[in-house]
Amino acid sequence: MAYGGDNVTTTSAANFIPELWSDEVIASYKSNLVVANVITTINHKGKKGDTIHIPTPTRGSASAKSANTAVTTQDDVHSITNLSIDKHYEYSVLIEDITEVQALQSLRRFYTEDAGYALAKQVDTDLFALAEGLQGGTVGGSGASAYENAVIGGDGTTAFTGASPNATDITDAGIRKMILTLDNDDVPMDNRALIVPPIAANDMLAVSRFTEQAYIGSGDAIKTGKIGQIYGVDVYVSSNCPTTAGSDRVGMLIHKDALALAEQMSVRSQTQYKQEYLGDLFTSDTIYGVGELRDDAGVAFVVPEA
Repeated sequence: MAYGGDNVTTTSAANFIPELWSDEVIASYKSNLVVANVITTINHKGKKGDTIHIPTPTRGSASAKSANTAVTTQDDVHSITNLSIDKHYEYSVLIEDITEVQALQSLRRFYTEDAGYALAKQVDTDLFALAEGLQGGTVGGSGASAYENAVIGGDGTTAFTGASPNATDITDAGIRKMILTLDNDDVPMDNRALIVPPIAANDMLAVSRFTEQAYIGSGDAIKTGKIGQIYGVDVYVSSNCPTTAGSDRVGMLIHKDALALAEQMSVRSQTQYKQEYLGDLFTSDTIYGVGELRDDAGVAFVVPEA
């Protein structure tokens, strides 16, 4: 029986259903980002162009003022960092009608969470790749030449050698030395983050400075994914940390200004019925770019996988 054409059908509710999917994907995406949450993010949504020109100022210095003389103007030459928005990734699945009819609601939750996780992992993977370029390194090295400007976790100063892997477990001394590297480069002390692979997080449990309450931080921080704090630096663990040619793992100590993520289109979800397949095509995608802003505002380190 019809009720004056006011029935709520899948057709009239079609605009609501994709929004539900989209909200769930975005929530999963945001909760699974690690690197993107601790670096500079640039909102380029709705704007045209494929390159962002970011001014990179050089720090000035104070000048003594003498009586009856003009002030000394700053004449530093500032540079420009070009950030290309050249990455477009998607996650798609075709859900046939018979599956939609017979499957539990949990199937939708799986796909939305998986889409968010997959897209977040890709963004973090692209950001992690930039770690190779910190401290004057070259991104895209292969084999023994990869991560030639990284240090080993044991002392934070010895250069990593891929030809004859010399990675050592992360230590308190290594962490302090990496912090000193940033201090000596006049990197601000706030907004720093130490991102470690799971094996290094496990090793840090043996570092007394990390396990002391004064350094570990509050319980709320642990619940939200940040595993603690050491020497004023927030510590995060990520299973997505890069692996070297010799199967060692790479982490990094970075300041917010070291890397940048520019989003031209945040995570978008769409559905379309495909009659030829008798199913709904669900797609989530995002358009973004990543780049290095300040070369000396971070340092990559390498630890053994086992």
